[in-house]
Amino acid sequence: MKIHIDIDCFFVSAVRIKEPTLEHLPVAIGGRSDTKIFDTSAKNQTVNFVNSGSFVPTFYKTYEAKDDMDGFKDVDGKIRGILTTSSYEARSFGIKTAMTIREALQLCPHLIIKAPNMSLYQELSHQLHEFLCERIPLVEQASIDEFYGDLTGWVSEESLPSFLDTLRHEIKAKLKLPVSIGAAPTRYIAKLATTYAKPFGSKIINKYNLDTFVNPIKIESFAGIGKSMQMRLHDVQIFTLGDLRKRRGTVESWGPYAKDLYRRVNGESDAPIVTTHRRKSIGISRTFDPLFDRVELKRRVRVLARHLAFAILKLDVIPTVFHLSISYELNQSSHKNISLAEVFTEPKFNALCQELFLSADTQRRLQVIRLSINCSSFTRDSKKELSLIGFAEDQEMRVLTEKTQELREKYGINALRWASEM
Repeated sequence: MKIHIDIDCFFVSAVRIKEPTLEHLPVAIGGRSDTKIFDTSAKNQTVNFVNSGSFVPTFYKTYEAKDDMDGFKDVDGKIRGILTTSSYEARSFGIKTAMTIREALQLCPHLIIKAPNMSLYQELSHQLHEFLCERIPLVEQASIDEFYGDLTGWVSEESLPSFLDTLRHEIKAKLKLPVSIGAAPTRYIAKLATTYAKPFGSKIINKYNLDTFVNPIKIESFAGIGKSMQMRLHDVQIFTLGDLRKRRGTVESWGPYAKDLYRRVNGESDAPIVTTHRRKSIGISRTFDPLFDRVELKRRVRVLARHLAFAILKLDVIPTVFHLSISYELNQSSHKNISLAEVFTEPKFNALCQELFLSADTQRRLQVIRLSINCSSFTRDSKKELSLIGFAEDQEMRVLTEKTQELREKYGINALRWASEM
């Protein structure tokens, strides 16, 4: 049997560990893009790579933590930001993820808004991963708050209910984290079962109750069925997973992806538990108030490039594919990417990002609201070989880049900045 473990309202559960008085109260975690990264007087920052081998995002943390609600207020007192998660008590007021903080406070004026604490989330996620590895032979971390495990040959089907119940309560007792667990013959059905085990419960699906469990569920609830596939299924009168299972020929005629999707829903397709995930890409992005000034935008590209270069050097990888995207007002967007197999140095990377920005900025009459830079296809994973053109000069610049990295490791990312950023 495969199991899927999901931490209930993880970010809220984490803050309740630090502040037990928040238990049973309507609590939400706010989210707002850290635009202070662009301040010329920005605080020293470092990068966090806890659990970097799993699907856990990289984030840049400041050494000074901001107050909760103050972090979501502009200088004029206007509240900004959205909710990243909320407690079950808050959800009873109609509060949902991605709702603006202002909308949430209108629904629940006594809602307690807390600032995110990524360092704490990473630490607790890592602790739970280690805890599970001591009790389950194969553990895969799928995200910061969810894990898969393989109990085949480890726990008998008769012992499964007591094993899951004991595991849940052990996690709650030792780590103070409430988790829900779904168990099924495949990881895809196990993940679906977890949804119906919440909060702080467990649900077991086997060959005897698979039909009665799966069939009534709406197709939107199954991971892997996106909006475009939902629309396609609705067009042929498929609204539930039971409907989908009855229409094998129709679904499989749509191609390999649809064919595999059918097999996942039917409990026929599975994937092995992968205990380690090597990072294949790394990126940084920021959303900000609409901005037209191209000189300022280029400066912000330099700031993002400097932070991303620090993370790349800390990972000790050489990316060969570089991507920059721009989001404009009016839901417009543009992007540009380039492949380059050369020694990675910060000056070259900075120049490359400027070049990508100039090429990607195709809507110059519009204001920009978001900048994103992503690097992928590391030389350890790709088949690309580094170019020998200018290799000696690049090596000299690499030495200088590494010396700069040492200073930033010691004093923070902002210890050394480009003059054009000031």
